[in-house]
Amino acid sequence: MDARLGDVIDDFCVKCRRLTNHSVVSLLNGAAAKVRCRTCYSDHDYRNEQAPPSKKDLKKAELFNAVLAGVAPPPAPPEEAADGASPKKGAKKPAKPAEA
Repeated sequence: MDARLGDVIDDFCVKCRRLTNHSVVSLLNGAAAKVRCRTCYSDHDYRNEQAPPSKKDLKKAELFNAVLAGVAPPPAPPEEAADGASPKKGAKKPAKPAEA
């Protein structure tokens, strides 16, 4: 869509904290770069109708990643020989011949 200056488009307004009508104020390569809210008249970058993540969500993600970085990875399972020479768990051993 080629926007023109003054076109009315929907976008998320940070000041109003909701999706409102905006007028295109600036263009970059044929797309809206800056818009002006038609409710509170604040100018901001065009956000493609996406609300920015809340600071609370960002802090939760940061703490979660810090906890994951501090946890030691589980020990690697022992590798078995490729030719199958090592006995497997649960496999029965051959019975010894009875002595007479």
